[in-house]
Amino acid sequence: MRISTLTIYNQNTTAMNRQQADFMKVGQQIASGKRVVNISDDPQAMAQALNVGQSKAVTQQYTDARIGVRNALGQEESVLNSVSDIYSRAKTLMVQASNGTLSDGDRDAVASEMRGLYESLVGLGNSRDGNGLYLFGGYEDGSAPFIRNPDETVEFVGSTDVREQRIDGDRTMPIGHSANDVFRSVRGGTNYLASAAATNQGSVTYSSVNVINSTDPNYGDTFTIDFGGTAAAPTYSINGGAAVAYTDPTDIQVGGLQIELTGAPEPGDQVTMSPAAAGNTDVFRTFEKAIAALETPSNTPQAGAALRNTLNTVMNEFDNSMDNVLTVRAEVGARLNELDTLETIASNRMLAYEQTLSSLVDLDYVEAASEYSMRMVGLQAAQKAFVDMKDLSLFNMLR
Repeated sequence: MRISTLTIYNQNTTAMNRQQADFMKVGQQIASGKRVVNISDDPQAMAQALNVGQSKAVTQQYTDARIGVRNALGQEESVLNSVSDIYSRAKTLMVQASNGTLSDGDRDAVASEMRGLYESLVGLGNSRDGNGLYLFGGYEDGSAPFIRNPDETVEFVGSTDVREQRIDGDRTMPIGHSANDVFRSVRGGTNYLASAAATNQGSVTYSSVNVINSTDPNYGDTFTIDFGGTAAAPTYSINGGAAVAYTDPTDIQVGGLQIELTGAPEPGDQVTMSPAAAGNTDVFRTFEKAIAALETPSNTPQAGAALRNTLNTVMNEFDNSMDNVLTVRAEVGARLNELDTLETIASNRMLAYEQTLSSLVDLDYVEAASEYSMRMVGLQAAQKAFVDMKDLSLFNMLR
């Protein structure tokens, strides 16, 4: 068979191009550090690598989401710490104001400091985060959760629901708490509170309500103590029951509860014992009651009794509010701990993804360097063969 010169040139050119392409491919692998540069290099490995890369991207998105949640919870914890300090100081002032030796002027001074704490608490309730949104605004974080009424009282106008953020595949976490949860709630396990009717005319006062039997079938109900009879021979009844003679002091036990009453009631006076959740749970109302009581002169037995009753109730409400804030802070701490755990899991997961990707597409430099040298020799051999072959011609034999 006769082979033309053109065929020989084409064959050698093709061989050199193939050797050069193989050589350049290895060089590209070494430059990129990847064994699989194009899908055609290893379609199965590249498909698996794409899936792993997508999983890495999703994990990174969750990591970024956790950073946002962590920042929000960290700011909330800082504010709640300040709120706890205010409650603690307010309780201290209430104990101080309960001292019977204080004059009306002394109580006015206490009321002045209480008003300052009240204003600080309003500011904390309307705290903003780093993006200018209200920290306790819930779904309505673009507007303040608390506003001032014309009578200087504070009203809650925010959302009771909070936003949630997905922080992992099957886990969503609330971003903070609503102002309602922090400033207008008490925990279900809180005890009873006593309160006196604003219309009371006598000087009867009460101590704290003590739980002596939480298994009593009537425990959890509200009990109203109504005073009747005459000023000289007072009586009392509970929830409209039979009248019982009142003596000073009187120890009343009902529904697994115990309360001691002292002083002289007037017919029509009333004292109520109710679960904390059924009474006032708004800490701003608590401050307002305390300030109003401190600023009211107690120059009569009736006014003195009203002051003592209000202070007793206020101190118990502050205790409940403090317990509530401590519980909220515990929830924040638990969420931060969970974020730490998820972060550790995510770091391990990302490391596994990196190892899988490396096994799929990363280059073995030792093997690549050997192949690079081999391809270079092959290319040089093809070039040398072509150079030697192109000089072969019958015309060189003619002399």
